[in-house]
Amino acid sequence: MANVPDGVPRVLLLLSGKRKCGKDFLADALLQRLGTDRAQIVRISEPIKRHWAEAMGLDLAALLSDGAYKERYRRQMIEWSDGRRQEDYGVFCRAACATIDRPICIVSDVRRRTDVRYFREAYGPETRLRTVRIEASEQVRHGRGWQFQAGVDDVQSECDLDGYAGWDLVLTNERPDGVGELLDRLVQLVEC
Repeated sequence: MANVPDGVPRVLLLLSGKRKCGKDFLADALLQRLGTDRAQIVRISEPIKRHWAEAMGLDLAALLSDGAYKERYRRQMIEWSDGRRQEDYGVFCRAACATIDRPICIVSDVRRRTDVRYFREAYGPETRLRTVRIEASEQVRHGRGWQFQAGVDDVQSECDLDGYAGWDLVLTNERPDGVGELLDRLVQLVEC
C-alpha cells in the first residue's frame, strides 16, 4: 500500500446508519481486522462533543462513549451543531479530518447528505470514497438499548440519509453470528 501524501487517505470509508444499528461496533471491529498501522477511525461527532464538554464542563470521555451520559445531552448537541452547520456545513467534518494520518480512514458516523458532499468535495478523485449504509430493524435496535426520542430520532441528524440512494454497500447488521461476514464484505470494499 502506498504512503499517504499530506494526510490524504488512499481509501475513505463512510459509515452511516440509525442509532444502535452497530456503526461504531463494526467500525471498531474493522479497525482491528485492518490494523492500526494502516487504518484509523474518525468520528465527525468528536469535535462536537469536545466543544460541548468544554463549554458545559462535562466529561468528554463519557460523551464519547455509548451510554446514558451522552444521551442526556444528545438533543442539545444536535441543536447546537445544526446551527453551526447552517454557517458552514463542513465545519465538523473538517475538524474531524485534521487527525487523518493513515492510508485507510473509517468515518464511523456520517449522518447528513452534507457530510457525504463534504468528503466528495474535499477528497475528490485522489481518494477512493466508499459509502456504506448499516441497517437494523427497530426490534433489533430496541434490543441494543434504543428508544425513540422526539427531537433526536425524527430530525435531520437521524433521517437525512434515509432516502439516499448512492450507497456502495448496504449491510443488515442484525445477527451476532453474522459479524464476520459483514467484516469480510467491508474489507473487500476497502481492498478493491
